Amino acid sequence: MNTIFVVGLGAGDLEQLPLGVYRRLKEAGRLFLRTKDHPVVQSLQSEGVEFRSFDDVYEKHNRFEDVYAEIVSILLQEAQKGDIVYAVPGHPLVAERTVQLLFDYEQQRQCRIVVEGGQSFLDALFTALKIDPIEGFQLLDATSFQADEIQLRHHVIFCQVYDAFVASEVKLALLEKLPHDYEVYIVTAAGSKDEKIEKVPLYELDRVATLNNLTSVYVPKVEKEEWLYHDFTTLRRVIATLRGPNGCPWDRKQTHESLKKYLLEEAYELLDAIDRQDDENMIEELGDVLLQVMLHAQIGEDEGMFSIDDVIRSITEKMIRRHPHVFGDVTVHDAEEVVRNWQEIKAEEKKEKAMSLLDDVAKGLPGTLRAYKYQQKAAEVGFDWDEVEPIWAKVQEEIKEFQQEANKENIEETKLKAEFGDLLFAIINVCRYYKINPEEALAMANEKFYRRFVYIEQEVKKRGQSLQQLSLEQLDEIWEEAKKRGM
Repeated sequence: MNTIFVVGLGAGDLEQLPLGVYRRLKEAGRLFLRTKDHPVVQSLQSEGVEFRSFDDVYEKHNRFEDVYAEIVSILLQEAQKGDIVYAVPGHPLVAERTVQLLFDYEQQRQCRIVVEGGQSFLDALFTALKIDPIEGFQLLDATSFQADEIQLRHHVIFCQVYDAFVASEVKLALLEKLPHDYEVYIVTAAGSKDEKIEKVPLYELDRVATLNNLTSVYVPKVEKEEWLYHDFTTLRRVIATLRGPNGCPWDRKQTHESLKKYLLEEAYELLDAIDRQDDENMIEELGDVLLQVMLHAQIGEDEGMFSIDDVIRSITEKMIRRHPHVFGDVTVHDAEEVVRNWQEIKAEEKKEKAMSLLDDVAKGLPGTLRAYKYQQKAAEVGFDWDEVEPIWAKVQEEIKEFQQEANKENIEETKLKAEFGDLLFAIINVCRYYKINPEEALAMANEKFYRRFVYIEQEVKKRGQSLQQLSLEQLDEIWEEAKKRGM
Protein backbone atom coordinates (compact mmCIF):
# COMPACT_ATOMS: atom_id res chain seq x y z
CA MET A 1 0.00 0.00 0.00
CA ASN A 2 1.57 3.28 -1.10
CA THR A 3 1.67 6.44 0.99
CA ILE A 4 0.25 9.94 0.52
CA PHE A 5 2.40 12.35 2.54
CA VAL A 6 0.24 15.37 3.43
CA VAL A 7 2.10 18.57 4.30
CA GLY A 8 0.93 22.05 5.18
CA LEU A 9 2.30 25.12 3.40
CA GLY A 10 1.70 27.22 6.50
CA ALA A 11 0.05 30.58 6.73
CA GLY A 12 2.85 32.80 5.48
CA ASP A 13 6.13 32.88 3.62
CA LEU A 14 8.71 30.22 2.83
CA GLU A 15 10.88 31.30 5.79
CA GLN A 16 8.12 30.19 8.18
CA LEU A 17 8.02 26.60 6.91
CA PRO A 18 9.40 23.95 9.28
CA LEU A 19 12.63 22.46 7.96
CA GLY A 20 11.14 18.97 7.66
CA VAL A 21 8.23 20.23 5.55
CA TYR A 22 10.60 22.25 3.35
CA ARG A 23 12.76 19.18 2.71
CA ARG A 24 9.73 17.02 1.93
CA LEU A 25 8.58 19.57 -0.67
CA LYS A 26 12.06 19.90 -2.22
CA GLU A 27 12.66 16.16 -2.41
CA ALA A 28 9.18 15.11 -3.52
CA GLY A 29 9.23 12.90 -6.57
CA ARG A 30 5.64 13.75 -7.34
CA LEU A 31 4.14 16.82 -5.67
CA PHE A 32 0.48 17.83 -5.85
CA LEU A 33 -0.95 21.14 -4.58
CA ARG A 34 -4.58 21.77 -3.80
CA THR A 35 -3.96 25.29 -5.06
CA LYS A 36 -0.92 27.21 -6.24
CA ASP A 37 -2.46 30.46 -4.98
CA HIS A 38 -0.31 30.61 -1.84
CA PRO A 39 2.69 32.81 -0.85
CA VAL A 40 5.05 29.81 -0.51
CA VAL A 41 4.43 28.43 -4.00
CA GLN A 42 6.14 31.24 -5.91
CA SER A 43 9.30 30.71 -3.85
CA LEU A 44 9.20 26.96 -4.49
CA GLN A 45 8.86 27.57 -8.22
CA SER A 46 11.89 29.88 -8.18
CA GLU A 47 13.86 27.04 -6.58
CA GLY A 48 12.87 24.67 -9.40
CA VAL A 49 10.27 22.61 -7.50
CA GLU A 50 7.84 20.99 -9.93
CA PHE A 51 4.25 20.22 -9.02
CA ARG A 52 0.73 19.75 -10.29
CA SER A 53 -2.02 21.97 -8.85
CA PHE A 54 -5.76 21.32 -8.80
CA ASP A 55 -6.86 24.88 -9.54
CA ASP A 56 -8.36 23.69 -12.84
CA VAL A 57 -10.67 21.34 -10.91
CA TYR A 58 -12.28 24.34 -9.19
CA GLU A 59 -13.29 25.70 -12.59
CA LYS A 60 -15.15 22.50 -13.49
CA HIS A 61 -17.63 22.35 -10.62
CA ASN A 62 -20.22 24.57 -8.94
CA ARG A 63 -20.04 22.83 -5.57
CA PHE A 64 -16.97 22.59 -3.37
CA GLU A 65 -17.89 19.04 -2.35
CA ASP A 66 -17.59 17.98 -5.99
CA VAL A 67 -14.22 19.74 -6.25
CA TYR A 68 -12.87 17.98 -3.18
CA ALA A 69 -14.20 14.62 -4.31
CA GLU A 70 -12.42 14.88 -7.68
CA ILE A 71 -9.15 16.00 -6.08
CA VAL A 72 -9.20 13.02 -3.73
CA SER A 73 -10.07 10.66 -6.60
CA ILE A 74 -7.05 11.87 -8.59
CA LEU A 75 -4.75 11.57 -5.56
CA LEU A 76 -5.87 7.98 -4.96
CA GLN A 77 -5.24 7.10 -8.58
CA GLU A 78 -1.77 8.65 -8.50
CA ALA A 79 -0.95 6.89 -5.22
CA GLN A 80 -1.54 3.56 -6.96
CA LYS A 81 1.64 4.26 -8.98
CA GLY A 82 3.81 5.06 -5.94
CA ASP A 83 4.23 7.40 -2.98
CA ILE A 84 3.16 11.03 -3.52
CA VAL A 85 3.26 14.31 -1.59
CA TYR A 86 0.10 16.40 -1.28
CA ALA A 87 0.49 20.01 -0.04
CA VAL A 88 -2.35 22.17 1.27
CA PRO A 89 -2.52 25.74 2.62
CA GLY A 90 -2.08 26.16 6.38
CA HIS A 91 -2.15 22.99 8.45
CA PRO A 92 -3.53 19.76 6.94
CA LEU A 93 -5.89 19.22 9.87
CA VAL A 94 -7.40 22.71 10.01
CA ALA A 95 -10.28 23.49 7.63
CA GLU A 96 -9.05 21.00 5.05
CA ARG A 97 -11.89 18.85 3.74
CA THR A 98 -9.78 16.89 1.24
CA VAL A 99 -7.57 15.53 4.01
CA GLN A 100 -10.60 14.31 5.96
CA LEU A 101 -11.84 12.53 2.83
CA LEU A 102 -8.42 10.88 2.46
CA PHE A 103 -8.66 9.63 6.04
CA ASP A 104 -11.97 7.97 5.13
CA TYR A 105 -10.27 6.09 2.31
CA GLU A 106 -7.41 5.13 4.62
CA GLN A 107 -10.00 3.48 6.88
CA GLN A 108 -11.05 1.46 3.82
CA ARG A 109 -7.37 0.47 3.33
CA GLN A 110 -7.16 2.13 -0.07
CA CYS A 111 -4.11 4.19 0.88
CA ARG A 112 -1.80 5.15 3.75
CA ILE A 113 -1.87 8.77 4.97
CA VAL A 114 1.02 10.46 6.80
CA VAL A 115 0.48 14.05 7.97
CA GLU A 116 3.67 16.07 8.31
CA GLY A 117 2.56 19.36 9.82
CA GLY A 118 2.62 22.97 8.79
CA GLN A 119 1.63 26.16 10.54
CA SER A 120 -2.12 26.72 10.90
CA PHE A 121 -3.52 29.97 9.55
CA LEU A 122 -5.27 30.31 12.91
CA ASP A 123 -1.98 31.05 14.70
CA ALA A 124 -1.26 33.88 12.29
CA LEU A 125 -4.86 35.07 12.45
CA PHE A 126 -4.93 35.26 16.26
CA THR A 127 -1.66 37.17 16.16
CA ALA A 128 -2.84 39.58 13.47
CA LEU A 129 -6.14 40.30 15.25
CA LYS A 130 -4.65 40.22 18.77
CA ILE A 131 -7.36 37.93 20.16
CA ASP A 132 -7.01 35.15 22.71
CA PRO A 133 -8.91 31.95 21.77
CA ILE A 134 -9.27 31.09 25.47
CA GLU A 135 -12.10 33.64 25.49
CA GLY A 136 -13.96 31.27 23.20
CA PHE A 137 -13.89 31.19 19.42
CA GLN A 138 -15.74 29.43 16.65
CA LEU A 139 -14.30 28.41 13.29
CA LEU A 140 -16.79 28.03 10.44
CA ASP A 141 -16.35 27.04 6.82
CA ALA A 142 -17.90 29.91 4.87
CA THR A 143 -18.76 27.54 2.02
CA SER A 144 -20.89 25.12 4.03
CA PHE A 145 -22.05 26.61 7.35
CA GLN A 146 -25.62 26.77 8.66
CA ALA A 147 -26.90 30.08 10.03
CA ASP A 148 -28.08 28.49 13.28
CA GLU A 149 -24.52 27.35 14.00
CA ILE A 150 -23.21 30.88 14.55
CA GLN A 151 -22.36 31.54 18.21
CA LEU A 152 -22.01 35.29 18.62
CA ARG A 153 -20.98 35.05 22.28
CA HIS A 154 -17.60 33.89 20.95
CA HIS A 155 -15.10 35.26 18.48
CA VAL A 156 -16.29 33.89 15.13
CA ILE A 157 -13.95 33.18 12.21
CA PHE A 158 -15.24 32.30 8.76
CA CYS A 159 -12.53 30.68 6.67
CA GLN A 160 -12.50 30.02 2.93
CA VAL A 161 -14.21 33.27 1.98
CA TYR A 162 -13.09 32.81 -1.61
CA ASP A 163 -15.16 35.41 -3.40
CA ALA A 164 -18.00 37.95 -3.23
CA PHE A 165 -20.66 35.24 -3.52
CA VAL A 166 -19.38 33.38 -0.43
CA ALA A 167 -18.95 36.70 1.40
CA SER A 168 -22.55 37.58 0.56
CA GLU A 169 -23.80 34.33 2.10
CA VAL A 170 -21.89 35.14 5.29
CA LYS A 171 -23.21 38.70 5.30
CA LEU A 172 -26.85 37.68 4.87
CA ALA A 173 -26.63 35.15 7.69
CA LEU A 174 -25.08 37.71 10.04
CA LEU A 175 -27.57 40.45 9.13
CA GLU A 176 -30.31 38.25 10.59
CA LYS A 177 -28.58 38.55 13.96
CA LEU A 178 -26.53 41.78 14.01
CA PRO A 179 -26.94 45.48 13.14
CA HIS A 180 -26.13 46.29 9.52
CA ASP A 181 -23.21 48.51 10.57
CA TYR A 182 -21.62 46.00 12.98
CA GLU A 183 -17.87 46.09 12.31
CA VAL A 184 -16.19 42.93 11.01
CA TYR A 185 -12.65 42.28 9.82
CA ILE A 186 -11.54 40.90 6.46
CA VAL A 187 -8.15 39.23 6.87
CA THR A 188 -6.13 38.15 3.83
CA ALA A 189 -2.85 36.20 3.81
CA ALA A 190 -2.42 36.42 7.59
CA GLY A 191 1.20 35.87 8.65
CA SER A 192 2.71 36.60 5.26
CA LYS A 193 4.38 39.73 3.89
CA ASP A 194 1.13 40.33 1.95
CA GLU A 195 -1.00 40.29 5.10
CA LYS A 196 -3.94 42.68 4.91
CA ILE A 197 -6.59 43.48 7.53
CA GLU A 198 -9.58 45.60 6.59
CA LYS A 199 -12.31 46.68 9.01
CA VAL A 200 -15.69 47.20 7.32
CA PRO A 201 -19.33 47.55 8.37
CA LEU A 202 -21.21 44.30 7.91
CA TYR A 203 -23.31 45.54 5.00
CA GLU A 204 -20.16 46.14 2.94
CA LEU A 205 -18.67 42.69 3.52
CA ASP A 206 -19.24 41.45 -0.03
CA ARG A 207 -18.17 44.70 -1.70
CA VAL A 208 -14.49 44.40 -0.89
CA ALA A 209 -12.18 43.68 -3.83
CA THR A 210 -9.50 41.61 -2.04
CA LEU A 211 -11.25 38.27 -1.55
CA ASN A 212 -9.40 35.06 -2.38
CA ASN A 213 -8.61 31.61 -1.02
CA LEU A 214 -6.44 33.18 1.72
CA THR A 215 -9.28 35.37 3.01
CA SER A 216 -11.04 34.92 6.34
CA VAL A 217 -13.72 37.03 8.00
CA TYR A 218 -13.50 37.75 11.72
CA VAL A 219 -16.63 38.70 13.66
CA PRO A 220 -15.76 40.08 17.13
CA LYS A 221 -17.78 38.53 19.91
CA VAL A 222 -20.89 40.50 20.79
CA GLU A 223 -20.62 42.44 24.03
CA LYS A 224 -24.04 44.15 24.03
CA GLU A 225 -26.56 41.79 25.61
CA GLU A 226 -29.50 43.40 23.79
CA TRP A 227 -28.01 42.25 20.48
CA LEU A 228 -28.36 38.68 21.75
CA TYR A 229 -32.04 38.89 22.67
CA HIS A 230 -32.82 36.61 19.72
CA ASP A 231 -30.60 33.90 21.19
CA PHE A 232 -32.24 30.98 23.00
CA THR A 233 -29.48 30.93 25.61
CA THR A 234 -30.31 34.54 26.53
CA LEU A 235 -33.96 33.66 27.13
CA ARG A 236 -32.98 30.65 29.21
CA ARG A 237 -30.69 32.79 31.38
CA VAL A 238 -33.39 35.45 31.82
CA ILE A 239 -35.89 32.86 33.06
CA ALA A 240 -33.30 31.30 35.38
CA THR A 241 -32.52 34.77 36.79
CA LEU A 242 -36.22 35.53 37.38
CA ARG A 243 -36.54 32.26 39.29
CA GLY A 244 -33.19 32.68 41.07
CA PRO A 245 -32.44 33.87 44.63
CA ASN A 246 -32.32 37.53 43.60
CA GLY A 247 -35.07 37.24 41.01
CA CYS A 248 -38.71 38.26 40.91
CA PRO A 249 -40.84 37.32 43.96
CA TRP A 250 -43.83 36.53 41.73
CA ASP A 251 -41.87 34.24 39.39
CA ARG A 252 -40.12 32.51 42.28
CA LYS A 253 -43.37 31.47 43.97
CA GLN A 254 -45.00 30.00 40.85
CA THR A 255 -45.65 26.26 40.53
CA HIS A 256 -46.80 24.03 37.70
CA GLU A 257 -50.31 24.22 39.16
CA SER A 258 -50.40 28.00 39.59
CA LEU A 259 -49.28 28.57 35.99
CA LYS A 260 -51.94 26.36 34.38
CA LYS A 261 -54.47 29.14 33.90
CA TYR A 262 -51.89 31.43 32.29
CA LEU A 263 -50.92 28.80 29.73
CA LEU A 264 -54.58 28.43 28.76
CA GLU A 265 -55.07 32.19 28.52
CA GLU A 266 -51.96 32.68 26.39
CA ALA A 267 -52.98 29.85 24.05
CA TYR A 268 -56.37 31.46 23.47
CA GLU A 269 -54.80 34.87 22.87
CA LEU A 270 -52.55 33.25 20.25
CA LEU A 271 -55.58 31.67 18.56
CA ASP A 272 -57.19 35.09 18.44
CA ALA A 273 -54.11 36.60 16.78
CA ILE A 274 -54.12 33.76 14.22
CA ASP A 275 -57.81 34.31 13.47
CA ARG A 276 -57.14 38.01 12.91
CA GLN A 277 -54.09 37.17 10.73
CA ASP A 278 -52.12 39.68 12.81
CA ASP A 279 -48.47 38.68 12.34
CA GLU A 280 -47.07 41.22 14.78
CA ASN A 281 -49.46 40.09 17.49
CA MET A 282 -48.69 36.45 16.67
CA ILE A 283 -45.02 37.13 17.41
CA GLU A 284 -45.95 38.54 20.80
CA GLU A 285 -48.44 35.79 21.65
CA LEU A 286 -46.13 32.98 20.52
CA GLY A 287 -43.54 34.54 22.81
CA ASP A 288 -46.03 34.47 25.69
CA VAL A 289 -46.74 30.78 25.05
CA LEU A 290 -43.00 30.07 24.89
CA LEU A 291 -42.59 31.93 28.19
CA GLN A 292 -44.99 29.50 29.83
CA VAL A 293 -43.02 26.54 28.46
CA MET A 294 -39.77 28.05 29.74
CA LEU A 295 -41.22 28.74 33.19
CA HIS A 296 -42.48 25.17 33.55
CA ALA A 297 -39.10 23.85 32.39
CA GLN A 298 -37.24 26.08 34.84
CA ILE A 299 -39.47 24.91 37.69
CA GLY A 300 -38.67 21.34 36.68
CA GLU A 301 -34.95 22.17 36.71
CA ASP A 302 -35.18 23.95 40.08
CA GLU A 303 -36.85 20.85 41.53
CA GLY A 304 -34.23 18.58 39.97
CA MET A 305 -36.82 16.73 37.88
CA PHE A 306 -36.19 17.86 34.29
CA SER A 307 -34.94 20.80 32.25
CA ILE A 308 -35.67 22.49 28.93
CA ASP A 309 -33.01 20.20 27.43
CA ASP A 310 -35.18 17.20 28.31
CA VAL A 311 -38.22 18.90 26.80
CA ILE A 312 -36.39 19.65 23.55
CA ARG A 313 -34.82 16.19 23.39
CA SER A 314 -38.20 14.52 23.93
CA ILE A 315 -40.02 16.41 21.18
CA THR A 316 -37.08 16.06 18.76
CA GLU A 317 -36.96 12.31 19.27
CA LYS A 318 -40.73 12.10 18.83
CA MET A 319 -40.75 14.12 15.61
CA ILE A 320 -38.00 11.97 14.09
CA ARG A 321 -39.58 8.73 15.31
CA ARG A 322 -43.04 9.63 13.98
CA HIS A 323 -41.81 10.87 10.60
CA PRO A 324 -40.07 7.80 9.17
CA HIS A 325 -41.07 8.99 5.69
CA VAL A 326 -38.80 12.03 6.21
CA PHE A 327 -36.02 10.71 8.47
CA GLY A 328 -36.20 7.02 7.53
CA ASP A 329 -36.91 4.81 4.54
CA VAL A 330 -40.72 4.69 4.68
CA THR A 331 -42.61 5.90 1.59
CA VAL A 332 -45.97 7.71 1.79
CA HIS A 333 -48.21 9.01 -0.98
CA ASP A 334 -50.44 11.57 0.74
CA ALA A 335 -51.21 13.37 4.01
CA GLU A 336 -53.82 10.78 4.99
CA GLU A 337 -51.19 8.06 4.92
CA VAL A 338 -48.93 10.21 7.08
CA VAL A 339 -51.72 10.48 9.67
CA ARG A 340 -52.32 6.71 9.62
CA ASN A 341 -48.63 6.02 10.14
CA TRP A 342 -48.52 8.58 12.96
CA GLN A 343 -51.42 6.90 14.75
CA GLU A 344 -49.89 3.43 14.32
CA ILE A 345 -46.53 4.57 15.69
CA LYS A 346 -48.25 6.37 18.54
CA ALA A 347 -50.29 3.25 19.37
CA GLU A 348 -47.12 1.14 19.35
CA GLU A 349 -45.46 3.55 21.77
CA LYS A 350 -48.36 3.41 24.19
CA LYS A 351 -49.35 -0.26 23.95
CA GLU A 352 -47.37 -1.22 27.05
CA LYS A 353 -49.44 1.16 29.16
CA ALA A 354 -52.71 -0.21 30.53
CA MET A 355 -55.04 2.61 29.55
CA SER A 356 -58.30 3.36 27.81
CA LEU A 357 -58.18 4.58 24.24
CA LEU A 358 -59.83 7.76 25.51
CA ASP A 359 -57.14 8.40 28.12
CA ASP A 360 -54.98 9.76 25.32
CA VAL A 361 -57.23 12.84 25.20
CA ALA A 362 -56.10 15.58 27.59
CA LYS A 363 -58.56 16.20 30.41
CA GLY A 364 -57.73 19.90 30.39
CA LEU A 365 -59.14 20.55 26.90
CA PRO A 366 -62.22 22.80 26.58
CA GLY A 367 -65.42 20.76 26.76
CA THR A 368 -66.35 21.04 23.07
CA LEU A 369 -62.87 20.09 21.90
CA ARG A 370 -62.64 17.23 24.39
CA ALA A 371 -65.96 15.81 23.11
CA TYR A 372 -64.68 16.14 19.54
CA LYS A 373 -61.48 14.24 20.41
CA TYR A 374 -63.39 11.50 22.29
CA GLN A 375 -65.58 10.93 19.25
CA GLN A 376 -62.53 10.84 16.97
CA LYS A 377 -60.89 8.20 19.14
CA ALA A 378 -64.03 6.05 19.25
CA ALA A 379 -64.39 6.35 15.47
CA GLU A 380 -60.87 4.95 14.99
CA VAL A 381 -62.09 1.56 16.23
CA GLY A 382 -65.40 1.64 14.33
CA PHE A 383 -67.67 3.07 17.03
CA ASP A 384 -69.24 5.60 14.66
CA TRP A 385 -72.04 6.09 12.13
CA ASP A 386 -71.22 5.76 8.45
CA GLU A 387 -73.98 8.13 7.33
CA VAL A 388 -75.09 11.54 8.60
CA GLU A 389 -78.84 10.76 8.84
CA PRO A 390 -78.69 8.81 12.13
CA ILE A 391 -76.50 11.58 13.55
CA TRP A 392 -79.17 14.17 12.76
CA ALA A 393 -81.79 11.82 14.24
CA LYS A 394 -79.77 11.68 17.44
CA VAL A 395 -79.67 15.50 17.55
CA GLN A 396 -83.48 15.64 17.19
CA GLU A 397 -83.83 13.04 19.91
CA GLU A 398 -81.64 15.03 22.29
CA ILE A 399 -83.50 18.26 21.52
CA LYS A 400 -86.80 16.57 22.38
CA GLU A 401 -85.40 15.14 25.62
CA PHE A 402 -84.02 18.52 26.63
CA GLN A 403 -87.35 20.22 25.86
CA GLN A 404 -89.22 17.62 27.91
CA GLU A 405 -86.93 18.20 30.87
CA ALA A 406 -87.15 22.01 30.47
CA ASN A 407 -90.97 21.92 30.29
CA LYS A 408 -91.38 20.07 33.61
CA GLU A 409 -93.12 21.94 36.34
CA ASN A 410 -90.34 21.22 38.80
CA ILE A 411 -87.11 21.52 36.85
CA GLU A 412 -84.15 19.62 38.25
CA GLU A 413 -81.04 21.64 37.37
CA THR A 414 -78.71 18.63 37.31
CA LYS A 415 -80.91 16.68 34.89
CA LEU A 416 -81.47 19.75 32.70
CA LYS A 417 -77.74 20.34 32.53
CA ALA A 418 -77.13 16.69 31.66
CA GLU A 419 -79.69 16.75 28.84
CA PHE A 420 -78.21 19.95 27.42
CA GLY A 421 -74.78 18.35 27.55
CA ASP A 422 -76.14 15.36 25.59
CA LEU A 423 -77.52 17.79 22.99
CA LEU A 424 -74.18 19.56 22.61
CA PHE A 425 -72.37 16.22 22.34
CA ALA A 426 -74.73 15.16 19.53
CA ILE A 427 -74.26 18.45 17.66
CA ILE A 428 -70.48 18.07 17.93
CA ASN A 429 -70.90 14.69 16.23
CA VAL A 430 -72.46 16.56 13.30
CA CYS A 431 -69.44 18.91 13.28
CA ARG A 432 -67.08 15.98 13.14
CA TYR A 433 -68.96 14.33 10.27
CA TYR A 434 -68.55 17.50 8.20
CA LYS A 435 -64.92 17.90 9.38
CA ILE A 436 -65.67 21.11 11.26
CA ASN A 437 -63.70 21.86 14.42
CA PRO A 438 -66.37 22.94 16.95
CA GLU A 439 -64.01 25.31 18.80
CA GLU A 440 -63.16 27.12 15.57
CA ALA A 441 -66.81 27.24 14.52
CA LEU A 442 -67.87 28.68 17.87
CA ALA A 443 -65.01 31.17 17.79
CA MET A 444 -66.25 32.37 14.38
CA ALA A 445 -69.76 32.73 15.77
CA ASN A 446 -68.43 34.72 18.72
CA GLU A 447 -66.52 37.05 16.40
CA LYS A 448 -69.60 37.52 14.22
CA PHE A 449 -71.72 38.32 17.25
CA TYR A 450 -69.08 40.78 18.44
CA ARG A 451 -68.96 42.62 15.09
CA ARG A 452 -72.73 42.89 14.78
CA PHE A 453 -73.27 43.96 18.38
CA VAL A 454 -70.55 46.64 18.07
CA TYR A 455 -72.35 47.84 14.92
CA ILE A 456 -75.59 48.15 16.92
CA GLU A 457 -73.78 50.16 19.61
CA GLN A 458 -72.27 52.51 17.04
CA GLU A 459 -75.56 53.06 15.19
CA VAL A 460 -77.47 53.75 18.40
CA LYS A 461 -74.78 56.22 19.46
CA LYS A 462 -75.08 58.03 16.10
CA ARG A 463 -78.79 58.52 16.85
CA GLY A 464 -77.95 60.10 20.18
CA GLN A 465 -79.70 57.29 22.06
CA SER A 466 -78.75 54.49 24.42
CA LEU A 467 -79.32 50.77 23.99
CA GLN A 468 -81.75 50.77 26.89
CA GLN A 469 -84.01 53.28 25.09
CA LEU A 470 -84.66 50.98 22.13
CA SER A 471 -86.95 47.99 22.04
CA LEU A 472 -85.77 44.51 21.12
CA GLU A 473 -87.51 44.86 17.74
CA GLN A 474 -85.63 48.10 16.99
CA LEU A 475 -82.32 46.58 18.01
CA ASP A 476 -83.06 43.54 15.85
CA GLU A 477 -83.63 45.79 12.83
CA ILE A 478 -80.13 47.21 13.25
CA TRP A 479 -78.83 43.66 13.67
CA GLU A 480 -80.34 42.77 10.29
CA GLU A 481 -78.64 45.82 8.77
CA ALA A 482 -75.32 44.48 10.04
CA LYS A 483 -76.07 41.12 8.41
CA LYS A 484 -76.80 42.79 5.09
CA ARG A 485 -73.47 44.59 5.31
CA GLY A 486 -71.75 41.21 5.58
CA MET A 487 -70.73 41.60 9.21
